[in-house]
Amino acid sequence: MIIFGYSQYASASQIEVNITQSELLNEDEKGSNYNIELQFVNPSLLILTSGTTEFFVIADDQMIGKGQLEPFTLQPLDSSYVKGTFHTDSDNEESQSVKITGLTKYDMFFTSIEIPFVYYPTEEQAREFIHQG
Repeated sequence: MIIFGYSQYASASQIEVNITQSELLNEDEKGSNYNIELQFVNPSLLILTSGTTEFFVIADDQMIGKGQLEPFTLQPLDSSYVKGTFHTDSDNEESQSVKITGLTKYDMFFTSIEIPFVYYPTEEQAREFIHQG
């Protein structure tokens, strides 16, 4: 039983994250606000329930924005589409390297685990996130 639990924890720590949608809501001198949808893929046999998740948009090792994802549940060996919003600062310049990173706390029937995620968007997605023309 312990080996099974550990193997499922190891599987859960390999959750895959993909951007499925990003939409500019508004833009002003303070920055830009976006709607976002991420797909989380659960490779484990565990049902994983998450509360609100905070995430950060990082360009060239500097935080340029942050956002929040709605609570969600990941079924075993399945995926969930999760909506959220984020804000980026207005003084973003052309960035070479963009990533989205966060820490999601999943509640399971016997414990809670925190699993970090990092997603590297494509160049096109990165331009959309930091609204470069």
